[in-house]
Amino acid sequence: MLKKFFLIVCGSFVGAFLALIFVTLVSVLMSFIIFGSLSSSMGNAKVEKNSIMYLRLEGVLNEREAPGASQLKMFMPQQAPSQSLNTLIQGLKLAKEDKNIKGIYIDCRGLGAGMASLQELRKALEDFKASKKFIYAFGDEGIAQGDYYLASVADSIFLNPEGSVDIHGLASATPYFKKLLDKVGVEMQVVRVGTFKSAVEPFMLESMSEANRLQQEHYLGSLWNVISSDMAKSRGIAPAKFNTLADSVMAVMTSDELKANKLIDRTCYRTEMEDKLRALTEVEKDKDLKLVTAEDIVANSSMPIGTSGEHIAVVYATGEIDGSPSVPGMNEDGITSEDLAQTIRKLQLDDNVKGMVLRVNSPGGSAFGSEVIWKALEDFKSTGKPLAVSMSDYAASGGYYISSGAQRIFAEPLTITGSIGIFGMIPCASNLFNNTLGVKFEEVSTNPNAIIATQFKPLTESQRAALQRMVNRGYETFTNRCATGRKVSQDSIKSIAEGRVWDAVTAKQIGLVDELGGLGDAVKWVAKQAKLKEGNYTTVDYPDMEMSFYKMFGTMYKMKQENDLRQRMGMFYTCYEQLQAILGRDRLLCIMEPIEINF
Repeated sequence: MLKKFFLIVCGSFVGAFLALIFVTLVSVLMSFIIFGSLSSSMGNAKVEKNSIMYLRLEGVLNEREAPGASQLKMFMPQQAPSQSLNTLIQGLKLAKEDKNIKGIYIDCRGLGAGMASLQELRKALEDFKASKKFIYAFGDEGIAQGDYYLASVADSIFLNPEGSVDIHGLASATPYFKKLLDKVGVEMQVVRVGTFKSAVEPFMLESMSEANRLQQEHYLGSLWNVISSDMAKSRGIAPAKFNTLADSVMAVMTSDELKANKLIDRTCYRTEMEDKLRALTEVEKDKDLKLVTAEDIVANSSMPIGTSGEHIAVVYATGEIDGSPSVPGMNEDGITSEDLAQTIRKLQLDDNVKGMVLRVNSPGGSAFGSEVIWKALEDFKSTGKPLAVSMSDYAASGGYYISSGAQRIFAEPLTITGSIGIFGMIPCASNLFNNTLGVKFEEVSTNPNAIIATQFKPLTESQRAALQRMVNRGYETFTNRCATGRKVSQDSIKSIAEGRVWDAVTAKQIGLVDELGGLGDAVKWVAKQAKLKEGNYTTVDYPDMEMSFYKMFGTMYKMKQENDLRQRMGMFYTCYEQLQAILGRDRLLCIMEPIEINF
């Protein structure tokens, strides 16, 4: 009887287990089917006669969009939408030549983008205007400064009668944590080379140094001069008057005042704006506008976007070097030096790759990781294939290190670059542990330096000196790499280094940049050096950004966790994000981290 009981129980267990496996497999299969059907149902709109390119300025502007991004946005609609710069620019080029597209509708909703990315997009809009097709911009609640930089290209800017325009100039605000760290008993032990290397200042000073203030005043002033001049010229306003308007708290101006000062052209509500567009494209009043996005235009194009034959490789180096990757497809990924180096080595050996453009959008990161990437690029050049760098929003510190060896460096006037310096930060929380928390560490060691750079014990003078020598050696390597790549003396590089940040206009004047231009300019230069005929070559983006089914759902889970944390912490999460930006890595105060040497 007992035996029968066990057989029944075991049989039931095995049956339940098999049923569970079966249900799981069916669920996974159904998920693939649903996922596939949803993906196919999200097919791109057709570009029909009297279509309008819809440029919705909202969400985050990334360099490129990873496969699976559209599905992520579909499953998590609360996540801010992301767009890719390369798709938008390609869409604008195609729209310019497409007879079915009558014009562009810019819908200003607040786009998060770097200044150089906005400038590159703005240049593409200006190029589109040569087609004589219309460009109309509209703001409902208001038009933010970044959106206005793009909207100012439009033939006419329309604004809700109760809307606003907010142009106010550029500013930076850096929190300093020295007093806070002193209160909690944490000392940031800093070793660095570079008077202007300001990343460590918030942890070692109570206020901004004169050197840091000088460099920020210089590059912010230079950037604003470009931005304000561009907007003033497009709107037919004298630059001096435009700056006076920016100083007048423009956000409180009425729509009549905005019109009187030529900042907008007309006022209307969104429904009225759409009726104007219907009239322009011969669409009946009760019918939907034929709006198509850049993604739709690219998807409907027969223009090749990649090839397994001869091509120019566009390699994206985006984010912190050896930093923590962000959410794939939603924000820029970090750069894993060994993975990027491996990609470059494959391109070096690929006979179909006739040249490379390294697209850099990085504030720096690991010193060692930068060296790994630099060496891979040097090996690539040894094949005789041309190499150019196209700098995006940032190519600073390690971002400049990996750029320095290129045969030609391109940057937008609004690019931030330079910052040729090096530092290490070693947090010591011995006061916090001993006096505040009452935690005492007892040490037993065989050698004097068996324990070094730990959070519970300050550096000795000899240890600090040794680490400073290491940092000095890193700085010598950094400046030597730059000097060799730029074909100048190391002393001339040191005279403009010291960790100083430069805008690209000044960087070109002092020899850190060769030419002011965007990614397209860099590609044309490489094609010319490789003796490829215009129109007879294609570009292929690297590294490949695949997103598996399981990775997509894992990413969705991480996104949900971050969204939940953001909602729970409220304003404190904003402070946390600011701290992350200052540190340049995905952690808060590094209290429990060992020493890191960074650019």
